[in-house]
Amino acid sequence: MKNVISLSFLMILGVFAAQAQDLPANPEPGKCYVRCTTPDIYENQTVQVQITPEYKKLKTFPATFETRTEKVLVKEAAKKLTVIPAKYETETVTFVKKQKASALKVIPAKFGTGSETVETKPAYAQWELGAPAPDCASSNPDDCRYWCYKGYPAEFTTVSVKTLGSDATTTSSAIAEKTSTYTKRVISEPARVVEAEIPAEYATITKTVMVKDAYSEEVVVPATFKTVTKEVLTQKGGLTTWKEVECSLVEYSALPINWNLGSATLTTAAKNIIDTRLMPVLASNPGTKMEIASHTDARGSKANNKSLSERRAQSVVNYLLTKGVNGSRLVANGYGESRLKNRCADGVTCTERQHAANRRTEFRLINN
Repeated sequence: MKNVISLSFLMILGVFAAQAQDLPANPEPGKCYVRCTTPDIYENQTVQVQITPEYKKLKTFPATFETRTEKVLVKEAAKKLTVIPAKYETETVTFVKKQKASALKVIPAKFGTGSETVETKPAYAQWELGAPAPDCASSNPDDCRYWCYKGYPAEFTTVSVKTLGSDATTTSSAIAEKTSTYTKRVISEPARVVEAEIPAEYATITKTVMVKDAYSEEVVVPATFKTVTKEVLTQKGGLTTWKEVECSLVEYSALPINWNLGSATLTTAAKNIIDTRLMPVLASNPGTKMEIASHTDARGSKANNKSLSERRAQSVVNYLLTKGVNGSRLVANGYGESRLKNRCADGVTCTERQHAANRRTEFRLINN
């Protein structure tokens, strides 16, 4: 193992003693050594930590009420109107069905006969050329003719005509008026409204009236403090020294914790094992460093097994931290199914007991 410095190992390296400045000086045969770093030295100091601040606490008081009765209007006063219809009676009315008028009779015009003479052509006179003279010496016979101014009487015609004896006239005769009757209903007593008073209605109600509203009172709650002990570094360590340890402590030793299936939570029994197995080793070997290694069997995925083993190793370290162990002295490693102790790898049929051999948590001292 890399942390085990046996006699044979020292003999092999003896020739390099001058160069190996970090090996223990004058080692004894058959002894085992681990390299330690001198621890930091702390002292405990107490401080007051304010747990809760001073604050105001309000106490509330509810509103107070009282019951009162009150007369209230539930129906307003009104008026009831009753309509009394009109009364009618029958009357006979005479009316002119056809007005009086006149009837006219025509007497035609009367005519007589006569005649009238009309001048159709008036009397006139004109020059007329007479017959040529028998003894006319001129070769032009018109030179020997004479002119006479001859008169002609007017011309007349007689036309038969009618004469108006008497013009057309009319005679009038009276047409008598016609009457008739009808009946109608007339109001003998008009309609009217009779008004009656309807009184208001009241009821008694009960109501709750606020006497005093809700209010609050202030109470100051003082701050609370807790005394906490803390470690204060008084001397810085860090020097490398070699410490003789039991050889069995540098080899992996079983920490027989029975983990619940799939769980990384420490049971009360597991914590008791840590208290009785690990705490004495750490206490008797101050300045040494311890590895907590956790393993699983091959069942399940590699990723899940790796994560589960890491969480289990860290749970052990976290518990040791609560017991006051300095975190620089602890290393948590989860190897999952990578370091099986038998042939029970994936695909190999094994008994539960064989699988259980691979589910383990171990510890050992290692070099700082």
